[in-house]
Amino acid sequence: MNSIIDIVSRESNISKNQVKATIELLEKGATIPFISRYRKELTGQLDEIQIGLINELNQKYIELKKRKEYIIKTIDEQGQLTEALKLQINNTQDPNTLEDLYLPYKKKKLTRATIAKNKGLEPLATFIFKSQFDNYKPKAQAAINKDKDVNNLEDALHGASDIIAEWVSEHPSTRETLRKLFEKSATINSKVVKSKKEQAEKYRDYFEWNEPMNKIPSHRLLALRRGEKEGFLRLNICPEEDEAILKIFNIHLKNPKNDFLKNSFIDSYKRLLKPSLETESRYNSKTKADIEAIEVFADNIKELLLAAPLGQKTILALDPGFRTGCKVVVLDKQGKLLYNSAIYPNEPQKRVREAEIEIAELISKYKIEAIAIGNGTASRETEAFVKKLKPDCPVIMVNESGASIYSASEVARNEFPDHDVTVRGSVSIGRRLADPLAELVKIEPKSIGVGQYQHDVDQSLLKKKLTTVVESCVNKVGVELNTASKELLTYVSGIGDTIAQNIVNHRKENGPFKNRKDLLEVPRMGAKAYEQAAGFLRIKGAKNPLDSSSVHPERYQLVKTITKDLNINLKELIGNSEKLDNIKLNSYIDDKIGLPTLKDIIKELKKPGRDPRSEFEFFEFTTGIESIEDLHTDMVLPGIVTNVTKFGAFVDIGVHQDGLVHISQLSNNFVSDPSQVVKVNQKVQVKILEVDTIRKRISLSMKTIEAPIIKKTKIPEPSKDNDFNEKLSKLKGKWN
Repeated sequence: MNSIIDIVSRESNISKNQVKATIELLEKGATIPFISRYRKELTGQLDEIQIGLINELNQKYIELKKRKEYIIKTIDEQGQLTEALKLQINNTQDPNTLEDLYLPYKKKKLTRATIAKNKGLEPLATFIFKSQFDNYKPKAQAAINKDKDVNNLEDALHGASDIIAEWVSEHPSTRETLRKLFEKSATINSKVVKSKKEQAEKYRDYFEWNEPMNKIPSHRLLALRRGEKEGFLRLNICPEEDEAILKIFNIHLKNPKNDFLKNSFIDSYKRLLKPSLETESRYNSKTKADIEAIEVFADNIKELLLAAPLGQKTILALDPGFRTGCKVVVLDKQGKLLYNSAIYPNEPQKRVREAEIEIAELISKYKIEAIAIGNGTASRETEAFVKKLKPDCPVIMVNESGASIYSASEVARNEFPDHDVTVRGSVSIGRRLADPLAELVKIEPKSIGVGQYQHDVDQSLLKKKLTTVVESCVNKVGVELNTASKELLTYVSGIGDTIAQNIVNHRKENGPFKNRKDLLEVPRMGAKAYEQAAGFLRIKGAKNPLDSSSVHPERYQLVKTITKDLNINLKELIGNSEKLDNIKLNSYIDDKIGLPTLKDIIKELKKPGRDPRSEFEFFEFTTGIESIEDLHTDMVLPGIVTNVTKFGAFVDIGVHQDGLVHISQLSNNFVSDPSQVVKVNQKVQVKILEVDTIRKRISLSMKTIEAPIIKKTKIPEPSKDNDFNEKLSKLKGKWN
């Protein structure tokens, strides 16, 4: 019997030593971000994806081992365990095969076969099945027993047939053969429920649908299943019936003239094997589709979380609206709410003069460095209104997806107990411009609105995957210890919900953390949690510059030794590329510290605390294109990718309705996976192929357009003169 390490190594294609070291670290409570960043020597520099795969496979085979132990114990208690069967169970690594081996011994509900066995018909079934002769009628006649409700020859043969059918359906080799047939040749068929045809318009393409199961894309399978769940479609998954039955004959039928056995085998397939294997096929295909959809979702979330931050700026944020007006907030450089109100520059109130003066006064009074506008209802109209004021700072459209979820959440209520949802939503828009990661972690990832069929996939699997992605992004960027919210701290390696709250409480009671060692004073922050978390937490302006870097405290002494050898102090060494490049790293290698760690430390000392995210790029939609009615065929427009799916990408071109670039229109070359061509938040240019104003559908193409399209433009610095104050004075005078 192979060990779990052997199996995981083989399946992951990672060496046994690396697998063993990784599993040992995980079992000791180390997190995946910590292992990949600070234990490179032990794992042979495995990355987060490889470590995650090892962890997943290890858990899978631990559960499989537990299942084997249970099955062996259960069969043994029945007195039916043989050494050969035990060896067979222990050697299988496939969960389906394991369950096939267990099936004949599994406790069942009352079946037709068990009823027949209770009537004493098992010896007859055994005789017919093993002998395969046609002279079974005398034996069946002898089995008649009116006391057990076997009243005639027909009753006896019917019961024997039921027993044989169940034997065949539980035969491991038969199940495995047919399982492979389902995997290779099954097709999925869908038909509309006739009584609901008129209400099922959105599933029109699937009213009569037929497709091989091994070729159906994940998004189509999930769409079909949703149609079935909603009661509009009926699905059937199976291979050719004759082929399946022939395979059973090839395994079990020795006498081709025995029609009784043929009929028993046909019954076994139609009544027992086909429904069972169809259920299994449904489960396996759904699981596969879920995994694909979740991977798409995870990739999109990652791009959103790691989007370029504008940084610490004083921001004026607007949540646009028509009837209810635009909610306005001012946030300081740390995201603190300084001011809030409402203006009505759009229909139906259209109090433009008041709105212009208020916005102009806010820009002047608070020295606004950027203006954020949510991209929802009335966004382009509000953007046009603000730009007419010609502010000395950029006006930036912000994806507000999920802001309403945050504004009504307990997190938002705790942050702003004295403000309503409209103010909280505007704050979220402004903060996600400054730092998307810090703000988006406050929203349940599946509510952010990217991906495909996120409500149809396995929710526990989705949550687990998205939590892993968020943790990876948070720890990759690092967290400012003295300003991070509880929600952001929760995702830091080794911390979790309780310690995160304790850190926030400690800040309130004792003031800012002065160094990383202060963390040990936080309740529940033991040595292990500190080891896992410390390297990912930053303290800006700390006395020890290393406390604001990703250098782990366990390596501070090493850095001290290096500075001593160079006869230079730490502050002189940091950022000194010439000195750092000339350090002879090999002289510092020992049994605990290797070259990978040393290289990481040198890289960090060159630019301590450097944000790994890209630099913010300024983007603008085409002026004058504000609604779907403004579009026409062949128009070329700039846009931002808002969602990537397996069938294409959705692009916001500034008209309140995202357009779809189908996978066939993403490139002049063949594209098998849209994520290889585009990413969420990517700036692109698209050509309008078709506009359906009634159904609000926009078809786009990127085929003839070279990428990257949008020029990288840095955010302009706000004007330092009094130009805008002069504009404000003129504005007031104009309306007085």
